[in-house]
Amino acid sequence: MLEENRVNFSAYKNNEYYPGPKVKILIWTFINAFFFNNSFAVFNSLKLFILKIFGAKIGANVLIKQSVNIKYPWFLKIGNNVWIGEGVWIDNLTQVSIGNNVCISQGAMLLCGNHDYKKKSFDLILGEIQLDEGVWIGAKAIVCPGVKCHTHSILTVGSIASQNLDGFTIYHGNPAKPVRKRVIQE
Repeated sequence: MLEENRVNFSAYKNNEYYPGPKVKILIWTFINAFFFNNSFAVFNSLKLFILKIFGAKIGANVLIKQSVNIKYPWFLKIGNNVWIGEGVWIDNLTQVSIGNNVCISQGAMLLCGNHDYKKKSFDLILGEIQLDEGVWIGAKAIVCPGVKCHTHSILTVGSIASQNLDGFTIYHGNPAKPVRKRVIQE
């Protein structure tokens, strides 16, 4: 194989990406480790207050459990009545919008970044994530960059969404495929 057909990480340039001032990122890294990304039971109201101080838009009645890792709260918008389970990783290198009545179950990941495997320099690719009203992301499921989960869609346990999810539809597998309609009863 020719040398020019190989990845060269020394050519990686990330100059265009600016998530915020380095001091702000450093302070957040320590606060995230102490208050969020650990197994201690920190008061939920304190966590929500801290997120708001760092620029997150937070609705009413939001519950964030232990060991949740949030990359940059200033790129986070959460609606009302949202549950975020233990061990969730919100890798929001860019905007993540979570609608009302959304459940993100244990160990789920919302990943806003990827790399261009076709380029020698392995360039960073960003994509916003949107979870509309009533969405349920199952335990250990992964939502990839640029995905929109439309109203009341479900991504089942361990599934990977690399494309948009239609509303009121249940998805399963890797890659996630529709398996049935979601019917909500009284």
